[in-house]
Amino acid sequence: MDDLLAQLRAGLPDEALITDPDVTASYAHDMASFCEAGTPAVVVLPRSVEQVQHVLRTATALRVPVVPQGARTGLSGAANASDGCIVLSLLKMDRILEINPVDRIAVVEPGVVNATLSRAVGEQGLYYPPDPSSWETCTIGGNIGTASGGLCCVKYGVTAEYVLGLDVVLADGRLLTTGRRTAKGVAGYDLTRLFVGSEGSLGIVVRAVLALRPRPPRQLVLAAEFGSATAACDAICRIMESGHTPSLLELMDRTTVRAVNAMASMGLPDTTEALLLAAFDTHDPGADLAAVGLLCEAAGATEVVPAEDTAESELLLQARRLALPALETVKGTTMIDDVCVPRSRLGDLLEGIERIGEKYGLTIGVCAHAGDGNTHPTVCFDAADPDESRRARESFDEIMALGLELGGTITGEHGVGVLKKEWLARELGPVGLELQRGIKQTFDPLGLLNPGKLF
Repeated sequence: MDDLLAQLRAGLPDEALITDPDVTASYAHDMASFCEAGTPAVVVLPRSVEQVQHVLRTATALRVPVVPQGARTGLSGAANASDGCIVLSLLKMDRILEINPVDRIAVVEPGVVNATLSRAVGEQGLYYPPDPSSWETCTIGGNIGTASGGLCCVKYGVTAEYVLGLDVVLADGRLLTTGRRTAKGVAGYDLTRLFVGSEGSLGIVVRAVLALRPRPPRQLVLAAEFGSATAACDAICRIMESGHTPSLLELMDRTTVRAVNAMASMGLPDTTEALLLAAFDTHDPGADLAAVGLLCEAAGATEVVPAEDTAESELLLQARRLALPALETVKGTTMIDDVCVPRSRLGDLLEGIERIGEKYGLTIGVCAHAGDGNTHPTVCFDAADPDESRRARESFDEIMALGLELGGTITGEHGVGVLKKEWLARELGPVGLELQRGIKQTFDPLGLLNPGKLF
């Protein structure tokens, strides 16, 4: 420990090092349940690329593991510390280095908060679409590490589609530049995409070139109530089959709606079995909402209410963003799944989740990026009750198994981390797993970067 601290101090200012165990303990884990976390030896908060390189060179020389972190809003344990590790928090590297309206790019450091970037580019008539529900606190580096999604993915896609290039510090301290600043580029293997979603296991992202879009018109939102989740999923299929491209298509089941109302008195309809939110940011959103409203009614919607203005639309979106915090209040602890299935199987998944909840005697609320087929089944339980905790974990696993059975994936945007390591192996299969482990070995031969995650 003394040798580690001495070598780190040789290239870092004192304020960049945290050794107080009471403070370092607060950096031990992210927001995931059922994920082991170790005790870090030290927390480092660098402010420059050179300081990150010094940390990695020191770690390699002394064979000390390094766990990179952003805002720790993740839900898979990907940012959890291991015993004796260096926690490398990138929060202080939070500068927006460039916004270029002609090239439509932004160059940022990893600690920039998503909402901060979105507002900054918006002031120049531009738009950075990826918007996880934690956008007010999550960082761009964390979004890249977990390949985050968000509410707008049905039209605009996920984080990976907006990362053009990266500067990455490798395990031995070398600096690698990947990708481009240009609109097109196909030179060599796509290493940029390889790092997106790698959860800090291949290198430390210290700078990112992000694609921007022109800022779209303000969106308007429609809320449709359904007597069953099956009917709501039928409406989703009708909307997508008809060729509509909503900027948002979100689903909240009855458990989620009631939880949001209980926490924030949002005035959502407590009688609904499923609430569908559809939005358009076109030049005539009213016409699009009217067409979608007819499709919802044809699928059995009991009521269709289009927002009258952007303020009412924002209120509905705020209700959706509160879904996960609200479900946490049901029993005190949640396990948030992240299963994504083909849109055509969404109804089957929701029916299956309801059966699983009944089987284990648990409350499982579902909110979903329905236009993507990406669901967040949220198991609510009392962590102080060992039997209920066991049932929660078993139900979580059954939901992931069901997702794979329906042709889906175990994670659409939250990542693997510690929580889903076993399930990643099942999804990839032996050949895929062998090749991915080989990639890890190439980039991190000593196994020092975020050990114990993914594989």
